[in-house]
Amino acid sequence: MTHGLLWLPLLLVFVLLTALGWLERRRQRLFRDWAVGAELAKLDGCGAALLRDGQLIWSTFEAGQLKPQGDFQISKLELLELMALGSGDAPLTEESQGSCRLRLVGNGEQKDVPFADAERARRWMHDLMARSRCEL
Repeated sequence: MTHGLLWLPLLLVFVLLTALGWLERRRQRLFRDWAVGAELAKLDGCGAALLRDGQLIWSTFEAGQLKPQGDFQISKLELLELMALGSGDAPLTEESQGSCRLRLVGNGEQKDVPFADAERARRWMHDLMARSRCEL
């Protein structure tokens, strides 16, 4: 009897890990369907983003679906900055890693796209600026 009770916590952990894996697989499947035909796409802990037909769109994963958070027309892009995620208007240094946001400025508006990884955000900055120049 005591041996059975010792295995019970392991069984619960197994069920929990299986459920979490199923949720992650569902999130990735939703993202793949959402990002069909995108020129650039990303999925991380901060959400999803894609660039399609010159329109940058970003969303968060909530309640089993991708909830739109914003969009930005890349041809209107004037300035692109890498900012710290939680500290107001502090720009991110080159050595910084971790969570951050891309600030998109253009056409009289300013929007922020969150990223879980600063290195990926830097690559996106480079790609977005290249595409912005191509559309001018």
